Amino acid sequence: MTTLAEVARQAGVTTATVSNVLRGRGKVGEETRRRVLAIVEELGYRPNLTARALAEGRPLTLALVVSSIANPFYPQFALAAEQAARKQGYFLIVCNTNDDPALERAYLDEVGGSLAHGVLVMNADFVEQDVLLAAEKRGTSIVLCMWERPEQPPELPSIAVDFYRAGEIAAEHLLELGHRHVGAIVGSERNGNHIWRYRGFCDAMARAGVTDVAEHTCFGHDTIEAGHDAAERLLTGPKKLSAIFVTNDLPALGVLQTAVDLGLKVPTDLSVIGITDIQLARQIRPALSTVAVPTQEAAEMAVNLLLSLIKGTPRTGQPPMLVTSVPRLVVRSSSGPASF
Repeated sequence: MTTLAEVARQAGVTTATVSNVLRGRGKVGEETRRRVLAIVEELGYRPNLTARALAEGRPLTLALVVSSIANPFYPQFALAAEQAARKQGYFLIVCNTNDDPALERAYLDEVGGSLAHGVLVMNADFVEQDVLLAAEKRGTSIVLCMWERPEQPPELPSIAVDFYRAGEIAAEHLLELGHRHVGAIVGSERNGNHIWRYRGFCDAMARAGVTDVAEHTCFGHDTIEAGHDAAERLLTGPKKLSAIFVTNDLPALGVLQTAVDLGLKVPTDLSVIGITDIQLARQIRPALSTVAVPTQEAAEMAVNLLLSLIKGTPRTGQPPMLVTSVPRLVVRSSSGPASF
């Protein structure tokens, strides 16, 4: 990692001059200022914010980059991460990208290494890995949160959840209830991050002899509206379905809305199960059966791993990946025995 002294030596000035340029303080000539900034950019220097914050009595800060703050899951994760950070004496700032890869890259460039000591990144599939690796190379400590493929570790430190197993658990629940006429709604595109949950579900179904789930599957977005529209297509299609599996709770709520619109009783006529266990899943009626992921645990693990990277020596070798406890089934009112 480039140091302040290296920048000063390369620019032919004192470390105090470099510090003044970066802070916008003191009297520094324009030519010197430009030369220092050019060297800073060339070497990829990022200031040691921890040391500076301690010296100046300012709060230590972490950043959490999320894809959409409108999704109830992210405020829940942010709250858990904020609580974990505060226990360690850090504040947490939340950066919302609105699913815009360019905005996420901008946050990494501007926040990482300048406003925050380290960055937690959700939905890292929206950003190319080389962008994240470049930010890490510049000195930004990064942890990927809720990585969905424990068997395929990323090139960055991460906290993984076995979402494939979550899909299997959902399938096993419906199979135990006797469901064989099943559809699925995936809250991402075919190559999106929800695909592993869907594969786990389909594989478990196939092992039980139910091999036509793919014929009754809709891919789309992780929203209530998308779940509503997809359910309408499935439930008005040629095959009568007794249950629908949804890869996330938010679109599953849309399925419940569609059932009401079509005059179907849940779970008598249709069972519905999601994944995540957001707060709304417990509050809606009928309450949503789901496979709960360990959100609180994952947030705490992510913060602790990030702080260990910030306080420790630069990473070498294989980046650490920690796996949370296994997702668990939460049975509520939206799932029941198959009627056909």
